Amino acid sequence: MQRFLIVGLGNPGPDYHHTRHNIGFDVLNAFVQKHGGVFTSGRLAEMGTVKLKGRELVCIKPTTFMNLSGKAFLYWMNKENIPLEQTLTIVDDLALPLSKLRLRGSGSDAGHNGLKDIQLTLGTDQYAKLRFGIGNQFPRGGQVDFVLGHWLAEEQPVVDAKIKASCDVIESFVLAGLAFTMNMANRMEL
Repeated sequence: MQRFLIVGLGNPGPDYHHTRHNIGFDVLNAFVQKHGGVFTSGRLAEMGTVKLKGRELVCIKPTTFMNLSGKAFLYWMNKENIPLEQTLTIVDDLALPLSKLRLRGSGSDAGHNGLKDIQLTLGTDQYAKLRFGIGNQFPRGGQVDFVLGHWLAEEQPVVDAKIKASCDVIESFVLAGLAFTMNMANRMEL
């Protein structure tokens, strides 16, 4: 059975629930729920397993806090014996407008501390990332409050649509592969 590791980035704890920075957790919650799975507490992460057309997806939400995400990523990738090219990381991205998703098979951390730690831990940036645009409508010096803030009421319909689209991207990545899915995901405008 082909196996995949799907990593949603965020911070544990109720203070961070449904913040922009925790969109990776929100996407994985929706994905695992859609496929009838549940999360349980595991080492360094909450973990849920999903079966999808003969494939097994190990879905993790690191409990190490964003800046130490690499430790959980590497632990679960090694524990489950999943090759790096069969991993997908879902992350918030300030550089993308709220209406966009971007999927790439490699690339820099773009200043994102979770990706920075994964790259440092793995020693490479050659792993797939689904970047969920959160926009950058904040005043000078307000980045931290914006990223750790909650979605505005007027943003919520787009966020909900993008969470659903992100679930479709995960399925396509697993079933159709990275190249096909990049072509699909990168053209979406929500």
